[in-house]
Amino acid sequence: MRRDIQLNEQAFSSKEVGEEVGIATPTVRKYGQILERNGYEFFKDGDRRIFVQSDIAALIALRDTDKPLDDTAKDLAYQQKERLVEFNETEIAIPDTYENLPQDPNQLKEILKVLVNELAATREINVQLTNDMSQLKLTVSRLQQDHHVISSSIANSAQKTHAKIEKLTEQQNNHYETLLQQEMRKSELLQKEIQNMRDELEKEWRSQNDFNKRLEEAIQKPKGKWGEIFSMFRK
Repeated sequence: MRRDIQLNEQAFSSKEVGEEVGIATPTVRKYGQILERNGYEFFKDGDRRIFVQSDIAALIALRDTDKPLDDTAKDLAYQQKERLVEFNETEIAIPDTYENLPQDPNQLKEILKVLVNELAATREINVQLTNDMSQLKLTVSRLQQDHHVISSSIANSAQKTHAKIEKLTEQQNNHYETLLQQEMRKSELLQKEIQNMRDELEKEWRSQNDFNKRLEEAIQKPKGKWGEIFSMFRK
């Protein structure tokens, strides 16, 4: 009868084993039947198989074998029998150690003292581990708070920077509009001055043209009229 289950060893159902090994539940049952047919033993709850880690290893071996399944199952059953023999021998040898305990009370006291010291040291280590765990949790909490503060600072800085950029952009746009308006006014004034100069030049040209015409008419008159010519220059 199989008795090699370890203390606190986890047990699995066929469905759980199938998910663990990566095969379908019917395939788990098929492999179980092949193993039992060749002498392999499972823990049982009635007719239901209960699987432990060594059984999962056996199913994986069947899944990955290149040999006929029955041949591999025979090898696995043989390996299990050898493992069970070693386990039973170890289990039988354990009570012998208690029979070999010293009968001298002083020696027993020394052994108990050592055990007490080891237990005290273990408790001290547990206390230290608890303190270290508390310190670690405190450090993690502080790091999380620092991360939150840094993230908030970065977000605020980014928001302020964005606001400054928008303000500078608006100022630049306003400055550009002001310069544009000033240049437009300067251009208008310049055009008016140019137009005034053109008007003055045209006026001068017309005046000169009128003078030239009168001079030409005076020259073409008889010589007795030279006094009129000189009177034109006196005007």
